[in-house]
Amino acid sequence: MNYNKKTVYDIDVAGKKVLLRCDFNVPQDKVTGAITSDKRIVAALPTIRYLLGQGAAVIACSHLGKPEPSFEKWVKKQTEKGKDPAELTEEKWQKSLKKLTLAPVAERLSELLGKPVVFAHDVVGPDAKAKAAALRGGEIMLLENTRFEKGETKNDAALAKAMADMADIYVNDAFGTAHRAHASTAGIADYLPAVCGFLIKKEISIMGKALSDPARPFVAILGGAKVSDKIGVIENLIDKCDTIIIGGGMAYTFSAAQGGQVGDSLLEADWEAYSLEMLEKAKVKGVKLLLPVDTVIADAFSPDANSKVVKSGEIPAGWQGLDIGPETVKLYCDAVADAGTVIWNGPMGVFEFPAFAVGTKAVAEALSKTSAITIIGGGDSAAAGEQLGYADKMTHISTGGGASLEFMEGKELPGVACLLDK
Repeated sequence: MNYNKKTVYDIDVAGKKVLLRCDFNVPQDKVTGAITSDKRIVAALPTIRYLLGQGAAVIACSHLGKPEPSFEKWVKKQTEKGKDPAELTEEKWQKSLKKLTLAPVAERLSELLGKPVVFAHDVVGPDAKAKAAALRGGEIMLLENTRFEKGETKNDAALAKAMADMADIYVNDAFGTAHRAHASTAGIADYLPAVCGFLIKKEISIMGKALSDPARPFVAILGGAKVSDKIGVIENLIDKCDTIIIGGGMAYTFSAAQGGQVGDSLLEADWEAYSLEMLEKAKVKGVKLLLPVDTVIADAFSPDANSKVVKSGEIPAGWQGLDIGPETVKLYCDAVADAGTVIWNGPMGVFEFPAFAVGTKAVAEALSKTSAITIIGGGDSAAAGEQLGYADKMTHISTGGGASLEFMEGKELPGVACLLDK
């Protein structure tokens, strides 16, 4: 797949209506609905400001959450959760949709831009069409949650065409949704000239170069809960990396595969054979595949559980591994010290619990001190970096967890593939 895509710099937007796909899927307070972090809105500002400065009329769109666009599907989902169907009314369904309106995003975007943001109360309905038609150069509007439309996640051609009919140019700047072939992320490109914004350009440029032409030694740090979640990444990177570091819950499957005792630790027994295959493949290819040599174990999955350090493969029954141990910390930090490029996806332990965040923090600190190009692959890794105070010391932190993971797997991202090649 060609990731050398045209950007907003490569197309004349003056006087044009630009449909801009953003990732405004912001976290919200469950009670009040207030936005608890505006980072995703802030990330879109460079592209928005450029388009407005060039005299474009910007029609922004995004999804928010996972609303059920039909009453029937909502009832089915709620019933599966154990709710009484007799108590599920259309009024309650409509109330659930209102919680996922983009109106608060429009308000915050207006504050950040210092100018009005017109809000459409539908996506392709009368309100959106009328406001889009009235929009002038230098003005911006935001459509309602795209997932309120039944055809959004199905990449419905009629919906994509209706959205495209409101604009002259399509710009995708939502890397976090680029791995999804939805109407607003890919389908629109069938009807309009399509280019990327600054955010997507940065993502694919930095990560693309890291995968295709990395400064060496090239080190990948892979953590998180499950081996099964990282299969594609491991298989793709084992052909590219000099060193692969394994941490987090997935390490216990590797340990068990080698005959180790893992107690009550997270274990995917079905993936033990695969783990052995990866170890052998790494050996054949001359890739260092580093596993924990010790681990911090606890007698309960709790922030205040009793804990101690044991050698890997020697976890007694009733105990579970929640972090890498001090010897492993040193091993992993030494491995990145002279790296040229480091990609990190997945924490080393249960970083949400301070007592078991030591390994993740140590790795983050080591990356902050290295001269290597350091790329954090979104998701929990990004959250850990930010929570522990090292985010600003990394070369790049991806804005897309699922998208960056699939990118590292070598998969085609529909939201990028649909854009015009240079």
